[in-house]
Amino acid sequence: MRLVNAGHILKKARKEGYGIGQFNINNLEWTRAILEVAQEKQSPVILGVSEGAAKYMTGFKTVVGMVENMIEALDITVPVAIHLDHGSYEGAKNAIAAGFSSVMFDGSHYDIKENLQKTTEIVDYAHMYGISVEAEVGSIGGEEDGVTGTGEVADPEECRQIAALGVDFLAAGIGNIHGPYPEDWKGLDMGVLKEVGETTDRIPLVLHGGTGIPDDQVSEAVSYGVSKINVNTEKQLVFTQAIRDYIEAGKDKESKGFDPRKILKPGVEAIKDVVREKMDLFGSTNKA
Repeated sequence: MRLVNAGHILKKARKEGYGIGQFNINNLEWTRAILEVAQEKQSPVILGVSEGAAKYMTGFKTVVGMVENMIEALDITVPVAIHLDHGSYEGAKNAIAAGFSSVMFDGSHYDIKENLQKTTEIVDYAHMYGISVEAEVGSIGGEEDGVTGTGEVADPEECRQIAALGVDFLAAGIGNIHGPYPEDWKGLDMGVLKEVGETTDRIPLVLHGGTGIPDDQVSEAVSYGVSKINVNTEKQLVFTQAIRDYIEAGKDKESKGFDPRKILKPGVEAIKDVVREKMDLFGSTNKA
């Protein structure tokens, strides 16, 4: 199966009232784990790749080649998209050229006029190649892989203007945060989310910072049009903790302490558990 346009599977999710997980990847082990669970759950899946992660994996072309070959080798039959996460203007163009099936252009740090202009250019360029585009209004709080946001709540009118450019799905800041949520976090601004959903012609909406949001708030967000939920921090946390526990328990000595396949396995299994749980929560299980 070839990589799919993320917009196509998200439109179906929006229409039928469920969400699809974007699970960010950083290496071969994470990618394989996510693909295997997607196949097991018969769920469409979006593999998110930040520019930093792409650089770590030696470039966009390497990522595309790894994923495409893995899909073939593992006989993955569910829809899979590779999506650039929080891409810059040049990063989005480079990802498109390398074969990504979807890109995010994050123009939220520009004023609305420049965000509109640059988003228009990316949409026109991507759509020439049949590639979907995510845009952002407002900003996601916190920091993820070098991308920092202030947590500005989106203006629904600005969301309407961006959506009218022909973007395929839209991320609106509604109080969500990258990384762990503080104890005094006030929760998602459902009023703004509902208004955004009503003013953007029912395009799929995106919830960044999926780690740490209570399940009931995630489900409510899906009911207001969120069709893509990003999960990264939780995978990072469980992956490192499971490996640390494995080593501290002395189990690495069973593999003589130098077989990375055995040392990384507990972390990989922990990631699989997170992906299974999220696919069930988002409602994408058996939607492939």
